[in-house]
Amino acid sequence: MPPKPGGDASGRQNLVQLIELRWIALLGQLLTIAVVAYGFGIRLPLQAMSLVLLALLLLNLTTTYRVRALSRIGVGNVELLAGLLADVAALTALLYFSGGVTNPFIFLYPLQVTLGAVLLEGWAQWFIVATTTLCFGGLSLWYVPLALPNGGVEELFELHVIGLFVCFVLDATLLAVFISRINRNFRLRDQRLAAMRQRAAEEDNIVRMGLLASGAAHELGTPMATMAVILGDWQRMDVFRNDPELNQEVGDMQNEVQRCKQIVNGILRSAGEAPGEASAITTVRGFLDETVDEWRTSRSTNCLVYEPGFSSERTIVSDAVLKQVIHNLLDNAQEASPDWIGMTGRIEDYTLHIAVRDRGPGFTQKTLEQLGTPYNSSKGRPGGGLGLFLVFNVVRKLGGRLNAENRAEGGAAVTLALPLAAISTPDHGTD
Repeated sequence: MPPKPGGDASGRQNLVQLIELRWIALLGQLLTIAVVAYGFGIRLPLQAMSLVLLALLLLNLTTTYRVRALSRIGVGNVELLAGLLADVAALTALLYFSGGVTNPFIFLYPLQVTLGAVLLEGWAQWFIVATTTLCFGGLSLWYVPLALPNGGVEELFELHVIGLFVCFVLDATLLAVFISRINRNFRLRDQRLAAMRQRAAEEDNIVRMGLLASGAAHELGTPMATMAVILGDWQRMDVFRNDPELNQEVGDMQNEVQRCKQIVNGILRSAGEAPGEASAITTVRGFLDETVDEWRTSRSTNCLVYEPGFSSERTIVSDAVLKQVIHNLLDNAQEASPDWIGMTGRIEDYTLHIAVRDRGPGFTQKTLEQLGTPYNSSKGRPGGGLGLFLVFNVVRKLGGRLNAENRAEGGAAVTLALPLAAISTPDHGTD
């Protein structure tokens, strides 16, 4: 038995199925009454039965309006129970006016019981069972007998057999159609839950990696400071000052140590462990220009072709994490295509679009299908794919989206779409 719905989206979908079932029931009941009354000439209390059908019609219209007007409502056990009880009450009233237990459509009760067993929680299931049992028993004692034209028992038996056949066809058809739809709703709900569990596991993985990175940054701080002091002392020594080649190498080492310190400080800032450093305020264009300049300088490469494509004065916070995201994309592109990387930016519908392209071998189909999962890489080395995984989750946290595809002319393209509201300052200026 599938799990029962609470106030979730699957409950709402199941209520929609009940609405559709009720429309079919209304049409079938109206058609049956017309055939019995005018086709077979059996007298029925049409006025009373019409009032029952009218009440059921108003109920369905009200429920349909509520579901459409409140598109995000959660439908729980009590509301589904109330809907099924209304259907049971309407069926009981119609059977009361048309022969009670002698009416072959009495066997529509098991349909209500089956739907209750699938849709409702334990206590509500048994409530439906008890209600239908009492209604069945009551109709065996109190009902309006059918007034047959000729009053013959044989005619009553023939009509009963025909009614049983029609009732069986209705039960079998409706159960096959709507139970399959209800099970589909449960499968969709299970898929959403599985996606949420996967996201929680990924976020837990990110937290663990963040703690590891933060701890490593703390541990690396001391030896890097020591190396910076030693390199400074070396540069003042005569043996290094008098040898231009050695002096140049020491300078290069100092630059690399300084770069390592910047990376460590960036990790600590991202973890909220660098108090006293205010977030820099810049513009969208200034942020991208600075990010590209830093990447070019630190990688010592001229392979990047950068085309911003806009001039925006909108003020944003210079986010070190977002800057690292762009660096990761550029690093991946450079690894796949050392000779050429293209980066463009544009603003459209209050969203910043950043595209990074390369001329490498492109993504495998498996990588594209599993985009956003850790260790999803075609590089074939342990730990590969974490960069793109972190990029995907950072962008998702900012309310944006990431798209990866292979270019028709060869290579790959990764596009970030970030809402400007997620990175803008309260007083954001103009675009």
